Amino acid sequence: MKKISVLAAVLFLLFAFTTVSNWSVDNAHSKLTFTVTHLGISDVSGLFKNFDVKIASSNDDFSDATFDLSADVASVNTEVEMRDNHLKSADFFDAEKYPKLTFKSTDIQPAGKNHYKLTGNLTLHGVTKPVTMDLLYRCTLEHPMSKKATSGFQVTGTIKRSDFGIGEKFPSPMISDEVRIKADGEFTK
Repeated sequence: MKKISVLAAVLFLLFAFTTVSNWSVDNAHSKLTFTVTHLGISDVSGLFKNFDVKIASSNDDFSDATFDLSADVASVNTEVEMRDNHLKSADFFDAEKYPKLTFKSTDIQPAGKNHYKLTGNLTLHGVTKPVTMDLLYRCTLEHPMSKKATSGFQVTGTIKRSDFGIGEKFPSPMISDEVRIKADGEFTK
């Protein structure tokens, strides 16, 4: 009985002093981009101007971090208004019917110093699929102006638009099925 009480006390102390830090994205220093290949000869990139990301972690190296992202699909911007309007249409994102894309992490695994494999559920165009991305944790420092703890990350990976039913009328020789994702972000505690 005494051993159980000691074990319970140790477990209580272990969990009582574990604090989760919550981090919010600094949108002025963050970007969520994508790139496809057009006709097999040129890359076309775009971004989502309106997005939010939250990170929660109890470890300083973010090895237990969870990521929660949401982006407004109608904020897509490729610097060509006609193309942006086409991407918002039912031919591609169907922003009116599916106004948000989301990513909620489910697992993070080490993949080298400050590198991780980040797995989660991506919901896009009404379809949810598990995806795994490469995550680089750059560092945490005190921001020289705000004096707040600031961390930097980069996420890269590739998804297939066909997995999410996007642009089904446009075969891969016209627009690549592979969509390269790159997200850079600064986060404050």
